[in-house]
Amino acid sequence: MGLKHLFKAKLDWNSAKKETISTAKRYTKTHTIAIEGKSILNVSAAKVFKGDPSLYNPEDLLLSSVVSCHMMSYLYVCSQNGIEVVSYSDEAEATLEVDSNGSGRISEVRLYPKVVIAQPEKISEALNLHQKANQLCFIANSCNFPIVHFPVCSAN
Repeated sequence: MGLKHLFKAKLDWNSAKKETISTAKRYTKTHTIAIEGKSILNVSAAKVFKGDPSLYNPEDLLLSSVVSCHMMSYLYVCSQNGIEVVSYSDEAEATLEVDSNGSGRISEVRLYPKVVIAQPEKISEALNLHQKANQLCFIANSCNFPIVHFPVCSAN
């Protein structure tokens, strides 16, 4: 194996009880994650899991990591292949499956990248480079679920 890099995150949570209608003991899911030198992330569970819907949740962050890493890998392979990317957008989706015992998993991520390039003659190549980007993507290589691409490319 080549180079290794260490990433660190500090999580802080306190045991303040969340007010509930039921008598069941329930704790707030809100917490902070700090990465040295960066803004604090305020995180909670997804709304469906009784979290604060105004905050990021782990599923949001996982999907954001996949879509962001794919874009950066794609821009890299385009630069390696002489393709000038003018703009890139994506409206990615992740499916979370929850089992009856409360466990669950992300079962699939779908990426819908919309790319505009400068060279119309390279549209086909630009579309094909999404597969190469997926093969290089650090986050995609760390996931145990399929990441499916539905790219669109045009030229200006």
